[in-house]
Amino acid sequence: MLYREALNRAIDECMAVDEKVVILGEDVGRYGGSYRVSEGLVAKYGEARCIDTPIAELSIVGNAVGMAIGGLRPIAEIMTANFSLLAFDQIINHASKLHYMSNGKIRLPMVVRFPQGVSKQLAAQHSESYEQMLSAVPGLIVWAASDVNYAYHALKQAILMDDPVLFIEHELLYNKKGEVDVDTPLDPFKARIVKEGKDLTIVSYLKMVDDVMTAVPTIEKELGISCEVIDLQSLNPIDHATLEASIKKTGRLVVVEEDHYTGGYGAQIVSFAAEKLFYALDAAPLRLAGEDVPIPYNRSLELASIPTPEKIAARIVEWGKSNGL
Repeated sequence: MLYREALNRAIDECMAVDEKVVILGEDVGRYGGSYRVSEGLVAKYGEARCIDTPIAELSIVGNAVGMAIGGLRPIAEIMTANFSLLAFDQIINHASKLHYMSNGKIRLPMVVRFPQGVSKQLAAQHSESYEQMLSAVPGLIVWAASDVNYAYHALKQAILMDDPVLFIEHELLYNKKGEVDVDTPLDPFKARIVKEGKDLTIVSYLKMVDDVMTAVPTIEKELGISCEVIDLQSLNPIDHATLEASIKKTGRLVVVEEDHYTGGYGAQIVSFAAEKLFYALDAAPLRLAGEDVPIPYNRSLELASIPTPEKIAARIVEWGKSNGL
């Protein structure tokens, strides 16, 4: 099925078995969602459970917080990560903290979904990535779905959890097609080994996983090596055990991310490797990230501002040759 269909099925199945599950956001009802994720749900469950809201992200998440406190299981949709900035007060000051501040008396079984990243010429106010900020907030679980099967299983588990989950998607993945094994649950906190290898660990998440996999044949041919590719999936908490096992096996680490280089999320992975696995590394880690500029509208400049398969391959080959690969 398609990525967006997997998300839709996860929501549908949860709404079917638990009337406390509701969705709210801009155009999630009659329109079926900006990316068709909630398509058909209002016809099944009605407008009382598929709630079209005003264009007011602070209100959307604030209402979701109140619903969760009151016993519902809300799924709040934000149209794009950039707009989540308007809801940061509710996400960070309320959703992440109320369980702790109430000494465990308040539970917040809620999900905030939004896509992020560079699509195709949506310009600077619709193309950013903010996982680096949100993953640094204690009390929030942050998952990033790059895979169709993970999208289905992880969203379903997020809805059924009693803790606030930020569920990050990517604007260019909604029409990605993949197999979904609906009968075999997965651990959404565990990283996915996309490809096994013995010479180099490449860590990524969201759409960059696909770009890395496109680049891998060139990297392996040019360097004569085998690459291990890891999709983080859970950004907070991180599956350090899977990373540690891979880095100890290969001795080399590359992190590929779409967000800006300065302050980028991948620095956390490099920091972990340097602090905890220093003597397992045979070379200094490499981090490939977006440029420190607002995302341009012009398509050529837009592509120049982020890693692409061609740039990923060229940079890793250059780095590998200078580091004994």
